[in-house]
Amino acid sequence: MTSAMLPPADAAPEVGHAGALLEQLSVRDLRGYVELDVSFRRGPHIVWGSNAAGKTSLLEAIVLLAWGHSHRTTTDAELVRWDADVGRVEGRVGRDSIEVALVRPGSAAALGGVRKRIRVNGVPRRSSALSGLLRTVMFAPEEMLLVAGSPSLRRTALDRLAAQRSPAYAQDLAAYGRALQQRNSLLRAIREEQAARAELAVWDAPLLDSGAAVVAERLRLLDAIAGPLSAAHAEIAPEESAAGGLAVRYATNAPALAGEAPRDALARRLRETSDKEVWNGTTLVGPHRDDLVFELAGRDLAGFASRGQQRTAILAFKLAELDLLTEHDGRPPLLLLDDVFSELDPERRAHLVRRIAELPLAFVTTTTLDDLDPALRAAATTWRVEVVPSGARLIGPDGSPDAQARP
Repeated sequence: MTSAMLPPADAAPEVGHAGALLEQLSVRDLRGYVELDVSFRRGPHIVWGSNAAGKTSLLEAIVLLAWGHSHRTTTDAELVRWDADVGRVEGRVGRDSIEVALVRPGSAAALGGVRKRIRVNGVPRRSSALSGLLRTVMFAPEEMLLVAGSPSLRRTALDRLAAQRSPAYAQDLAAYGRALQQRNSLLRAIREEQAARAELAVWDAPLLDSGAAVVAERLRLLDAIAGPLSAAHAEIAPEESAAGGLAVRYATNAPALAGEAPRDALARRLRETSDKEVWNGTTLVGPHRDDLVFELAGRDLAGFASRGQQRTAILAFKLAELDLLTEHDGRPPLLLLDDVFSELDPERRAHLVRRIAELPLAFVTTTTLDDLDPALRAAATTWRVEVVPSGARLIGPDGSPDAQARP
């Protein structure tokens, strides 16, 4: 593989607002980490070690600061160290201080039913308030199924990107989720003849308002990413791109008729499926059931593409995310690459290395340094994660336990 040229880590330029960079990270009782305090210099960071040592858990702590939840599980309690009541992550992002505390259910710390506490600069916030503070692009092994896997993977990828571009989107999505949960509960009660159909009107209105806003923003996002996605695909696979461009199409279960707005289309589909919804006890249409379709030259990639073509499309999508978020306000996002270099061939790895060189901060995890480009290894700050009796420990760049990273 041809080595890409990378500048020294200290030479990374100042880019936009300092809030784009994670400067300090503090972890307490999260996964295998009992205690960790570390500062990060600019440039790429390599985190390596054996499987299950704690590499992904380190990235997960960063994701918690950025999204308010894990990218690996929907059960927050799984993140709290087994013999602790509270897991905590704190980070300094430019002028902002972010704290996320996860409380184990049933513990003394969970009095009052609070299981998650989020604070920004000491002020309690919801997860949706984190959007834009620490913008990230995550590339993890499970996303190798983005093209042909579950629709929920694609919806999550789209929602995550949309929320980082628009804080209002995160609020609309959260409002839709609350309305959907309440409406589904009511539908089950109607099915069991414990409530009347007329009561659905109470939750139909907020569902339609927030659902229409979610769909409208998703469509705007797909329109915005079309150019960067096509350009990234042409960069990675010029011959393949010449035969037909890569695109992502929105597949909705409430398609609008001529002259129909998204809200009107969703309202019509709710009326059309009302009997079936009562029978099933759940809401059958809406953005929670929509999908994305990756197309190459107008054909659905999931139906014909080779594994290599799918990986090319996924990498192009991730690079397009980087470009779109950077174009938004000139601040490149934080790139998190969780053990994906081994999934890519040398040519695709080289494209990633070149993009990493353009970013003020990036994290790459791997089980072996042999998978990484020599130029990337030379320019990066390298950390090793090892397992000790007390849990995971981070070893500093000089090969000794870092002064700020303690087990």
